[in-house]
Amino acid sequence: MEQSAVYRRLKTFLDRQAHSYNLLGERVSIQGKVLSTEEAIGKPQRQDFPLIKGKEKLLQAEFKGALGQAFTDSPDSFEGTLNGFLKMPLETNFQRAAFTAVLNAVMRHLGMVEGTIHCKGDEPNKCAQKLVDYIRKNFNKPKIALIGFQPALLDFCSREFPVRVVDLNPENIGREKYGVLVEDAEFKTRELLGWCDLLLVTGSTLTNGTIVNFLELDKQVIFYGTTIAGAAKILGLKRFCECAK
Repeated sequence: MEQSAVYRRLKTFLDRQAHSYNLLGERVSIQGKVLSTEEAIGKPQRQDFPLIKGKEKLLQAEFKGALGQAFTDSPDSFEGTLNGFLKMPLETNFQRAAFTAVLNAVMRHLGMVEGTIHCKGDEPNKCAQKLVDYIRKNFNKPKIALIGFQPALLDFCSREFPVRVVDLNPENIGREKYGVLVEDAEFKTRELLGWCDLLLVTGSTLTNGTIVNFLELDKQVIFYGTTIAGAAKILGLKRFCECAK
């Protein structure tokens, strides 16, 4: 599936829901804001989350009291009607992140998804342990490709399974994290697809456009995080995000 087809499918879904529930005919406020680190993730013991290191921001959209979030490296804001928002192109990282956050907020408002708000404090560690337990139970001892550096997941998974990790952040690439070398996603992802038995893929791939690399594979794929909440429901993707609110 091509990148444009993914977003077209998501936008068509949102447009249909807006028509079905008469949301386009009303003036609604969609306020996107970039959360501070503490607002987004609280005060975790780990200090190597991308949010804390400043490389990613969590964009938050509010729709009729429901909140939706999406990670982005290009934060900005938008306010207007849902009808006007749906006319916005999805060409830049910010536009895709804003759309994703709004999609999550609208679907949360309609009761279609849960877990659209990032967990805080020590909850990322709890989520990582739950994921390890889930993998052990369902996949035995697979070789895992972690797409996107997520410190809690890498730490806990590398204790139990063979793991390789790729990332786009040049400050991580080539460095050892929790005993695992962080490889360059641009050049090593295809190799990892052949090596692994199971992929753990950050939901941020939806907003940076690389999600197409992990669809329709002959490998087991689990997406993680709040960003992918609505899209996972629409696209029928497996998502693990046990501690999100």
